[in-house]
Amino acid sequence: MVPRREVSERPETGEGTAAKRSGAGVGGKTPTGLEHGPPAGPVGEKRSSGVCRTTLILSPVAVTVPKLRRAIKNKAPGLGFETELWEAGYDLVVGIDEVGRGAWAGPISVGAAVVPKNRRVYKVRDSKMLTEDEREALFDRVTAWVDAWAVGHASHTECDELGMSEAQILATRRALDQLGVDPGYALVDGKWDFVKTLPTRRVVKGDVKSLSIAAASVLAKVSRDRLMRDVAEAYPGYNFENNKGYPCPHQKEALRTDGPSPVHRRSWAFMDSLVDDRFERYVRPDPQMSIFDA
Repeated sequence: MVPRREVSERPETGEGTAAKRSGAGVGGKTPTGLEHGPPAGPVGEKRSSGVCRTTLILSPVAVTVPKLRRAIKNKAPGLGFETELWEAGYDLVVGIDEVGRGAWAGPISVGAAVVPKNRRVYKVRDSKMLTEDEREALFDRVTAWVDAWAVGHASHTECDELGMSEAQILATRRALDQLGVDPGYALVDGKWDFVKTLPTRRVVKGDVKSLSIAAASVLAKVSRDRLMRDVAEAYPGYNFENNKGYPCPHQKEALRTDGPSPVHRRSWAFMDSLVDDRFERYVRPDPQMSIFDA
């Protein structure tokens, strides 16, 4: 069985490392990789740090998933895009999706999933259609079913220093580097090819249409949500356990009264509205790359 793993950025090195996941749902803890770390190198740079990568091989498990709600029962993603590529000779097709790009705090995370040709799993949907409990219940089912999976993260610091587009590319590279297989083609959600290292098909609303992308979206969303729940214990005033770093009235009020936490992205425009002079907006020396320039 192909190793399955989750990858988080460690601030001490800026390098992707593998974190053990027990397969027991919420119970397992992973390194957050969210402390304010040193400047990250450019995308593609390798750092020699001697960091050990640990792999956990998971056995298939029987997981009970709640009955699908009527509203999403008939919205199952298909394998049309994958089948077309398989028939064209691409045996390993990876679905890729990101989560966290629009958050004010925490990492941007990218999930990658290679689904099998001859085994199906039911109840997988675009992660945005599912409740948090439904996604958690699906996580172990998906990891036991896919041929390979990984989640890569780029920290809040890297989001600031690289810009969101480069940070997304970096998180994608980390996910693919830890996938354990060499896919021949990628399916990505949206209009932008942020993979760069593989032939890629861009699929608008891909997490609704492609089972590979939908699986990747669930893996990325659950992994990032778990990280943010861990972070919430260290910074309880920002309600990260519920908002996961995304803008909301509770977080806005906490920013007004307490300023940003160490895991907030300080290059974002909300920093300009803080009245406390101790907190300045981080300005990158070079303009952020636009997705239209990619």
